[in-house]
Amino acid sequence: MLATWNMHGAVGQDGRFDPSRIAEVLKEMNADIIALQEVPLGGHQWPNVLHGLERVLGLVGVAGPTFDVSGRHFGNAILSRYPILSTRKIDISFGSVEPRGALDADIYCHGCRMRVVATHLGLRAAERTAQVQRLLRCFDTAEMPVILMGDVNEWFVWGRPLRHLISHFQAVPAPATFPSTCPVLALDRIWIRPRHRLVRVRVHRSRLARMASDHLPLLAYISA
Repeated sequence: MLATWNMHGAVGQDGRFDPSRIAEVLKEMNADIIALQEVPLGGHQWPNVLHGLERVLGLVGVAGPTFDVSGRHFGNAILSRYPILSTRKIDISFGSVEPRGALDADIYCHGCRMRVVATHLGLRAAERTAQVQRLLRCFDTAEMPVILMGDVNEWFVWGRPLRHLISHFQAVPAPATFPSTCPVLALDRIWIRPRHRLVRVRVHRSRLARMASDHLPLLAYISA
């Protein structure tokens, strides 16, 4: 099972910083591979939440920081129950707005390699279009299955970023995940190529998940 979640810096809907709630929600889901966005990754008087999640969950983690503010690192991360063979960082920054990136990992799962990419796209349409095009150029391979997960920040059903993604991965279910208290926007997505391996997509709607972040986690079940 796969999951993606924008954890909002571990700051919940009550304005409280509480990484333990993030860990508890991840325990509820019990996913095998998790893509996280907006993760505090250590630095000057700044906790490394990923390290804490690794310890609590017993998973292997890899960080993909996208920007540094006053010595504090922040960005994407992947947690996996399976061995992570290699990782790459993809810079998808656009112009002078907030730096963005993708964390690209090869994971060995049930005797085969698959490529898992965690990302968080920008807030402007032109930014997202350029970012999707850059990411898709990286996926032009048939060597292994490719899974793209993250917060795509796209709410226009017929927007160019989604059209580009559908042309590459084919259409996938897109349940609403934002805002967590009453979701109306499908900002978080899980794409897989080849498409037939995607069995089911659902939102994790527990009471704690609705409080722990401003996004709800998205889960996907895939076949071997």
